[in-house]
Amino acid sequence: MYQRQPTTQRDVINLLLGLFFIGLQLFQLFALPTWLLPQNPAWGWWLLFPAVLTTSWWAFIHESIHGCLFSNRHLNRMAGRINAILFGSPYDLLRWGHLLHHAYSRTERERPEVYMPGSVSMAWCKLTYYFRLLGGLYLFEVLGGMLLLLPKPLLKIAIHTISRPDNVVELLSDKILMPRTLAIARIEAICILLVYGVAFSLYGEFAWILIIALLARGGLISLVDNMFHYATPLEQGRYAHNLYLPVWWSRFILHFNLHGIHHLHPNVSCWQLPNLHAESGHQYQGRWMQAMAAQFKGPVAFDQFKED
Repeated sequence: MYQRQPTTQRDVINLLLGLFFIGLQLFQLFALPTWLLPQNPAWGWWLLFPAVLTTSWWAFIHESIHGCLFSNRHLNRMAGRINAILFGSPYDLLRWGHLLHHAYSRTERERPEVYMPGSVSMAWCKLTYYFRLLGGLYLFEVLGGMLLLLPKPLLKIAIHTISRPDNVVELLSDKILMPRTLAIARIEAICILLVYGVAFSLYGEFAWILIIALLARGGLISLVDNMFHYATPLEQGRYAHNLYLPVWWSRFILHFNLHGIHHLHPNVSCWQLPNLHAESGHQYQGRWMQAMAAQFKGPVAFDQFKED
């Protein structure tokens, strides 16, 4: 039987962070349009704040995915589920999608920038790559959650249609279609529809402001997703770049820049990553903004990796 673990300093810090992120999203979705926007539309500029915190928020959800938020397993999952609903996608869809990333990173199923000559045209490869890079990934996470509301026969047809050897959809479906997991994910998808349905109704004529905020969220989520792996060696799933940031910025995003150390120690709390990085002697493989910009070079042909 599960034994409750004693509260730690990490638990307290993460609890405060969790309450902050939940409060920030409730402010964005409900308080702002209810009380502030009707007084003055200029209050809409406050949505820049949650947009700037997008990476930090995802890093917090990411901690829950790896079981690193709280000593109490149930509190860890509950915090992840609440934040995932506000994020816009069912928790287990995000969780298994990310865990499969760890399992298949840099294999054929998980290397979005790699172009295989002869499979599709380079033009199509560039189109799909830049779409994913500029918000498409977040859109897929949101639409994937809504897809789970389909009757199971139709859901299986949809999964079969979009599954390919170069994605993890089939593997992800094996996890999500388990009866209990699917039932919970569907409840969360309904909650997401209710949350954002109410939010958009409250924004009313100012709904465009919320749309811009969500586009900013989706853009940042998608831009950061593969930047640690772009053009890195193939078939080395435990390898990722550690990207240099000033200490304050690294803390601000819960040390998400130390992604290489995270891939070597995926079940270690983010707060321990700086010490592990220092002790390991691993250097930085670039800087944050440079790595983000490097992705815009576009797809990299598979043959270039073979030559290396």
